[in-house]
Amino acid sequence: MAARIGIDLGGTKIELVVLADDGGVRWRKRVPTPQGDYEATLGTIAALVRAAEAVIGCTAAIGIGTPGSPSPRDGRIRNANSTCLNGRPLQRDLEALLGRPLRLANDANCLAMSEAADGAAAGARTVFAAILGTGVGGGIVVDGRLLVGANAVAGEWGHNPLPLPTAGELPLPACYCGRAGCIETYLSGPAMTADHLRHGGEALDAATIASRAARGDAACAATLARYEARLARALAGVINLLDPEVIVLGGGLSRIGRLYANVPRLWLAHVFSDQVVTRLVPAAHGDASGVRGAAWLWPAHTG
Repeated sequence: MAARIGIDLGGTKIELVVLADDGGVRWRKRVPTPQGDYEATLGTIAALVRAAEAVIGCTAAIGIGTPGSPSPRDGRIRNANSTCLNGRPLQRDLEALLGRPLRLANDANCLAMSEAADGAAAGARTVFAAILGTGVGGGIVVDGRLLVGANAVAGEWGHNPLPLPTAGELPLPACYCGRAGCIETYLSGPAMTADHLRHGGEALDAATIASRAARGDAACAATLARYEARLARALAGVINLLDPEVIVLGGGLSRIGRLYANVPRLWLAHVFSDQVVTRLVPAAHGDASGVRGAAWLWPAHTG
């Protein structure tokens, strides 16, 4: 049986999964990411691959999801919040270490691939997937193929400006990318915490804010309402440009259930159409979407 290996290279953990052609999981393991150590990260990935192939008894195709993306100019990683990866030829180094070609994509692209292949957007022709977590990113799949783009930045939604900022959203917050007012600075988990601290006086994480809002806490409910209005404006821009059939949300904030009813109601005012049939759905595979999508970077029957 052919097998694919997917690897999710995160800031705190590296996860590997072996998928069969039918999408079934044959083996899975998760280990901590060596912090700030590029060479140790390479070694950890190689050790995981060798362990997986010893279990399945064959050489598998390997796909890797990573923060940031490879530059089309020289293949070196750029824009990664795991900064030890930036400027490094990650794909080339891993191919040399493992002795075979591999495929590498941004983690949001892997989310999009996973959910378009056999997840919440299976069967849809055009899919946009957004990660709402420590950072904010996006990926696009059209007719089952990942859209990378001429500059390899297709789907980099989080570093566009938030549309129509209100007086309460000014001055524009600075972003680590060097710009100000990026969608990420309003829609990430840390952004929600900062917004609630500013308006509600407490430093709470997104899960706590959502839980308290569900129990009737007015300040937390107001924070979520502000967040929903911003998310609706930001996703309306995606619909106006890409017009996807499905928008899939992943990342920690995707677990806030009220988003899926409230945001589509709010985006109606900003979409340039007399109807909006785009569906907003949570990732069917949850936290496993990134690692599964990395495996799906290879077509079937590849080994």
